[in-house]
Amino acid sequence: MTVCFGEILLRLSPPGSLRVAQADSFDAVYGGAETNVALALSGFGDPASVVTRLPDSEIGRACLGTVRRWGADTSRILTGGGRMGIYFLEKGASLRPSKVIYDRRDSAFALSAPEMYDWEKILSGADAFFFTGITPALSDALPGIVSDALDVCKKRGIPVWCDVNYRSALWSAESAGAVMRSLVRGIDTLIVNEEHAALLFGIAGEGEDPDARFSSMARQLCSEYGIRRIALTFRLSESSEINTVSGALWDGGEMIRSRSYRVPIVDRVGGGDAFSAGLIHGTLHGWDARRTLEFAAAANALKHSVHGDFLVATEEEVDRLASSDGTVRMIR
Repeated sequence: MTVCFGEILLRLSPPGSLRVAQADSFDAVYGGAETNVALALSGFGDPASVVTRLPDSEIGRACLGTVRRWGADTSRILTGGGRMGIYFLEKGASLRPSKVIYDRRDSAFALSAPEMYDWEKILSGADAFFFTGITPALSDALPGIVSDALDVCKKRGIPVWCDVNYRSALWSAESAGAVMRSLVRGIDTLIVNEEHAALLFGIAGEGEDPDARFSSMARQLCSEYGIRRIALTFRLSESSEINTVSGALWDGGEMIRSRSYRVPIVDRVGGGDAFSAGLIHGTLHGWDARRTLEFAAAANALKHSVHGDFLVATEEEVDRLASSDGTVRMIR
């Protein structure tokens, strides 16, 4: 069981590529980085549990039903006061990038208090714990709540996964760096890009070659913070409709790079979350580093073809893409 801790949001998007200012209606889905990972894992056939706090309201119950529908465990989800956090997604087109507008202040999750979470009980039977840098950004109390969870993971030997996911709209680089440098010490796997490694951790890779820079950055992070593995995704944007994506993994001795995918984009939100889920899936199943990375990179690429926040795909479908020659044929 992978336990994923973070906020679920109601996502509202204008139809097609309309801007918010042009919209007369909005398409609604639920999602959030940590829940996206849990639901992708569920699709792969892995048990996953979402830990969050939702408002005790019809919207909160609708969200709960969505998580149940896609197979994740909801028994650890709390309900209470506050509101449903919202984000508006303006999908990009041509040279206009996608844009996110947050409306999540005083959400039920942001009003979380340490005494609400019995981590000894929540983490009972857990094989992995996943969080992102979004969660501790949401209130003064949440860094301590995450730290409490990590203390129990350390005591029980539960591997911890963290995607840094720095969001400048939520907190400053100074605040994020101070908190994240404390939280990631000794974790199993950190997912971070070069920009955020330099901005939050003060670590920059060396060399002109991208692979050499990543290896240098990874070695420094692992050495200074006692982290076992570093992973990241690469993205080259031709336009808002076409990107090329790939991934890399450094496991303490060797840096490996996945194949690249040139992807026309249906919905790019959640690609990194699908990548994280792929890494967790391969690791929990005892796959070697190469197979795990290629599965994660394929999951990331495949998510770009799926509407909504999270990847809807089976292990077989991701494996088919990872082992394909790039051609797409109808399955019948």
